[in-house]
Amino acid sequence: MQGAGRRPKRARRPEVDGSTLRWPGAANRFALFGEVLWVGILVVACSLPIVTLPAALAAGIRHLHRFLAAEASGVRLFLGDVRRGLPGGVAVGAAAVVLAAVLWLDVRLAASGALPGGPVVGAVGALGLVALAVALLLAASAWTPERGWRPALRSVPARFAGDPVGALYLVVALGLAAVVTWQLPPLVVPGVGCLVFAVVATGERERRTRR
Repeated sequence: MQGAGRRPKRARRPEVDGSTLRWPGAANRFALFGEVLWVGILVVACSLPIVTLPAALAAGIRHLHRFLAAEASGVRLFLGDVRRGLPGGVAVGAAAVVLAAVLWLDVRLAASGALPGGPVVGAVGALGLVALAVALLLAASAWTPERGWRPALRSVPARFAGDPVGALYLVVALGLAAVVTWQLPPLVVPGVGCLVFAVVATGERERRTRR
């Protein structure tokens, strides 16, 4: 886990052949595991107001990127990203909450048999919830303080179309996080941390696919 202060950039450890590691922060697997858990704590803590979830996710993704690149990745940098992500991010979070509530209500009504064509409506609602969650993750991964939220949101359809397999990986990660949280609610912390790690790994896979 990282300290609260800003630390100097860590030197990249050379490989046996003299090259350098692409992700030097991942060289120590135990430290990486601890950082994933730490990111989960940070993101969950900053997401308690719910509408701050997009900003917290974006900050967590950037934090883990910095850690993997062996750069300074203290709590101050994370909180700074959260602060910069709140303008616009709160609106994104509020819209996502409203849309998720509508879709969840459709699923519940379909399950109760109150709607005609209930199974179809329920399936569409469930797929909509999954698509909304993946879109939120992709937008959070595309956000930067310089670009803001609008370009990040506009990039989502292209990223869906450009790497459908990567989007499927995120669906699996979401499913695993949901299952472990349902089994034991406190596991939401490592679940969110692993979800952030999955977003970072999927983003790297997407960049390699484009080459």
